[in-house]
Amino acid sequence: MFGKIPTLLPALLLARCVLSATPDEWRGRSIYQVVTDRFALADNSTSQPCDVSARKYCGGTWKGITNHLDYIQNMGFDAVWISPVVENIENETAYGEAYHGYWAQDIYSLNNHFGSKDDLNELVTAMHFRGMYLMLDIVVNHLVSVPKNGSTDIQTLDFSLIQPFSNASDYHPYCEITDYNNQTDVEQCWIGDKKLPLADLNTEDKDIVNTMNEWVKDIVKKYNVDGLRIDTAKHIRKDFWPEFVASAGTFAMGEVLSDNTTYTAAYTEVIGGVLDYPTWFPLTAAFTSPKGNLSALATSAVQARKQYKNGAFLTGAFLENHDQPRFQSITQDQALVKNAMMWPFVHDSIPILYYGQEQGYTGNNDPNNREALWPSNFDTSKPLVNHVKAMNAARKAAIAANSSYTTAPMSFLAQSDNGLVVSKPPLVALLTNVGNSSTAATTWDIPASTFKGSETVVNVLDCKTMTAAPDGSLHVRVQGGMPQLLLPGSVLSKSGNLCTKVAAGGKSGAGFSTQASWSLVWGFLGLGLGKALMHM
Repeated sequence: MFGKIPTLLPALLLARCVLSATPDEWRGRSIYQVVTDRFALADNSTSQPCDVSARKYCGGTWKGITNHLDYIQNMGFDAVWISPVVENIENETAYGEAYHGYWAQDIYSLNNHFGSKDDLNELVTAMHFRGMYLMLDIVVNHLVSVPKNGSTDIQTLDFSLIQPFSNASDYHPYCEITDYNNQTDVEQCWIGDKKLPLADLNTEDKDIVNTMNEWVKDIVKKYNVDGLRIDTAKHIRKDFWPEFVASAGTFAMGEVLSDNTTYTAAYTEVIGGVLDYPTWFPLTAAFTSPKGNLSALATSAVQARKQYKNGAFLTGAFLENHDQPRFQSITQDQALVKNAMMWPFVHDSIPILYYGQEQGYTGNNDPNNREALWPSNFDTSKPLVNHVKAMNAARKAAIAANSSYTTAPMSFLAQSDNGLVVSKPPLVALLTNVGNSSTAATTWDIPASTFKGSETVVNVLDCKTMTAAPDGSLHVRVQGGMPQLLLPGSVLSKSGNLCTKVAAGGKSGAGFSTQASWSLVWGFLGLGLGKALMHM
């Protein structure tokens, strides 16, 4: 490998360093979502308090993320979604400060609470050095000024503070969304309220459209962004998005907060990826208690796969995020928690884990679900940290073993008991919602030909083994409601980091990747071309 560098060097030196990741390159990724202000402090302190109820900046920075990339990567994540980076309103509003990054006031400047331009570039460079991708959160729908002197009079908004759209005519006339079934209202009225109105950008104006297209192109190029998460995507007309995403030149995933699969599917046609909210609703309901409906979850997943462009492969599957209550604010039954957490990692989608979930955080609605992570001391001995590591490693091993893994849809194997079986060869996931206090066992009957006859099968969550029947079927019985994540022993590598004592060969799905190796070489050379090599 190293001998090829001199041959490649002339061409690479002439190449542009900005080569954003394609949708296909995102399929096999696993995303860790960070609220920048709440993840890590620049000085690595873990004692500084953060009162979430105050809704103020607590001090997290880009340098803090850079300093804790080991923590993220060692759990198996190879992409990080960070908060919006542009300058936000500085006023303390009726709803606190803009620590989250969603109240932009100047899209051409950076939020200095998070650090400097050099700090952001250092974070991106460090991520690419490791072969990791950066997903940048962006807001297009609205910008923010607040009424003067605590007024609720929209007429007192000072648009001159907003850059580059400094005139009232740059925004739709003020109106409140009273009917979310009226798409015109959804797209042209303002979200927020009169205490904190989010000025709705007039994205029907050609000059504004051109400005936004140039802005996104520039920010992706300037900071070597690999992908975008687009906030409040349903609040902008659908035909705005294709040109915008094309201008960005990178993979994009839109937030469409809806439980309606058909409604959400329309945005996969114009953006490409979406957060899979239509499946999140039944996912949460399925594992909130033993009364949850597992069949409804499977039905929703199948419906989404049929209606989304490209199936579910370019959507983001999640259990928690910054806008929803943490799952453990609903239930702290660890069997239910572990089953629910496993779903995004065995789904066709790109799995997303919200920071703090691995530490067992329990905050409910905003702002309580935006806790600081540093008081946890980034403890890697927590049970859910190990749960996440095993799920990420299993997914990587499955991808390494099956070249079609990220393009072949999962299937559901019929069960007569209280369990759900997800088959995505070579991986089989066994889910149940009986909970850890149940005295009843959960049984799963895995049909013939699922595995090879008489082969060793490993539950990678505890590394216990079982043997498939001669016809490849398997009967599994478990007490305490814990999920099972099964892989053939032949898929696990003795040189990997997953159940090595019972591994029987195969490729390592969790080792140091070729992409990361190339990035490492160029990182040492200081040429900043690691990302270019990653995309060759």
